[in-house]
Amino acid sequence: MFSIYILTYNEEIDIAACIESAMLSDDIIIVDSFSSDRTIEIAQSYPVKIVQHKFESHGRQRTWMLQEVPAKYEWVYILEADERMTPELFNECLKTIQSQEYIGYYVAERVLFMGSWIRHSTQYPRYQMRLFRKDKVWFTDYGHTEREVCDGPTSFLQETYPHYTCSKGISRWIEKHNRYSTDEAFETVKQLKTGSISWKNLFFGDSEVERRRALKDFSLRLPFRPIVRFIYMYVFLRGFLDGQAGLGWCTLQAFYEYLILIKVWEMKNMPVQSLTSAIDANSPKLEIEAQGSNMT
Repeated sequence: MFSIYILTYNEEIDIAACIESAMLSDDIIIVDSFSSDRTIEIAQSYPVKIVQHKFESHGRQRTWMLQEVPAKYEWVYILEADERMTPELFNECLKTIQSQEYIGYYVAERVLFMGSWIRHSTQYPRYQMRLFRKDKVWFTDYGHTEREVCDGPTSFLQETYPHYTCSKGISRWIEKHNRYSTDEAFETVKQLKTGSISWKNLFFGDSEVERRRALKDFSLRLPFRPIVRFIYMYVFLRGFLDGQAGLGWCTLQAFYEYLILIKVWEMKNMPVQSLTSAIDANSPKLEIEAQGSNMT
């Protein structure tokens, strides 16, 4: 068996369905960032453990959770509130953890938007580190999201998990990604100054994760990034095959890229005092939803 952590912040819409999907495990732990809605009230109606911790960043929240919140089992799975565990994925996880060959496993998401699976324009399969030995993985910050650090070899599962990316409505998505774009702009400025492109990983990476991260480093340096991203997703990745939902998804991603680009310009050109104010305003990031983490 393995334990399941569920990260939450104002998840009253999703939390019940998320917990119910996870109840295949007998050890479910809610790690909440002091929600102001009914998230905790709803979670308390289920046989789960609930802890609260002030949110600082995605990477720090996960690392604190793994280090400070005890789990019943050696193996753990991280589940976001707008994601679901499936019986097929759960059974594969149970079978997989019997082996000691790997310390962690990446799982691919199935993005559901406007009632449809966005299979093409999301670069499916896009993998996230989800199942791992609790003492062998921790997380660092990268832009608005996080990146895992693994103390040992990792592999990939075959089953996928559904991700209901706009379950709280398009207004919530726009508000959240407006905030995320500030973090991404800071990371972009830093990468352009000190980062580099791994051409080897871009063309010959051993895994989808390595190739995707190298592609992102490359894309930061492209001119007309919003337009390039739309064409890449809608034409080259064949997002048009995802129908109306695919068009909407690609448009939102181009809009998100444009927000990042504008904020990068601001950071390079705005007065130092204003930039400091922007950093201070952005520092108390109280949202721990992982939609942005799966989107960039």
